[in-house]
Amino acid sequence: MLENIVKAMTDLEEETLYEAVKKAAASGTDGLEIVASLQKGMEMVGDLFSKNEYFLGELMLSAELFKNCQELMGSGGSKSDAAYGKFILGTVYGDVHDIGKNIVSTVLGCNGFEVIDLGVDVKPEAFIAAIKEHSDAKVVGLSCLLTTAFDALKDCVGQIREAGLDKGRLLMIGGGPVNQRALEYSGADVYTINAQEGFEKARAFVSRA
Repeated sequence: MLENIVKAMTDLEEETLYEAVKKAAASGTDGLEIVASLQKGMEMVGDLFSKNEYFLGELMLSAELFKNCQELMGSGGSKSDAAYGKFILGTVYGDVHDIGKNIVSTVLGCNGFEVIDLGVDVKPEAFIAAIKEHSDAKVVGLSCLLTTAFDALKDCVGQIREAGLDKGRLLMIGGGPVNQRALEYSGADVYTINAQEGFEKARAFVSRA
């Protein structure tokens, strides 16, 4: 069943993909496994793009298909099943990329977090306002896909700390170029290389809190 998801995503077969995702979800397949299959398909699309067998249109279509599958799975996370509480998530200002953030949102929402998604191009004051509004959120995730947004990461993390809103919270950063050096530069608590690792680190923190 999961291999059907991978193939349909790779081949960009929209209706086949949606049916495969719905069947997998209805059969009780773990949401994380479904997302992993979608990710694998997207990686294969990326490989075909790098070989000039697919072009920008196909790459953008795969991202759109992922978003639609996310909606089919109800990835936002509901209050009733949010065993790990709230997770505030956003792509920092100066960066409007949302594919990686949406994957993280899906993984979190399918596995016990209520995701408060602030979208893209998020300024420090928006993160701060969200933390104040959702004061029970224990994790704040800041995403970026551009190295030019590292200053924005640092600014957002710094202003959250200056406002005293980092106490008892995990400030997590992630995105394609994010690494240990970016972590040290930004002043965040942890960084994650992918959605699953982000979920595991967030879950571990919340479980200890």
